[in-house]
Amino acid sequence: MTEQEQEVLRARLGELITEHRDLDDVIARITEQGPFDQLQIQRLKKRKLVLKDEIARLESKLVPDIIA
Repeated sequence: MTEQEQEVLRARLGELITEHRDLDDVIARITEQGPFDQLQIQRLKKRKLVLKDEIARLESKLVPDIIA
């Protein structure tokens, strides 16, 4: 993988981490406000899981395999 490809992956990884953190904040705010739409919360949590999987995939691409 070239240095340029790694930089692109790092930038994308940063975006995903930021979005994941933002979703945490949104979910916390919605659930603190009293009655809330459970379906909306489920969708946000599902998006968080998708982001988590994508973050893990990108991290594994960026970290070289180390043979023990």
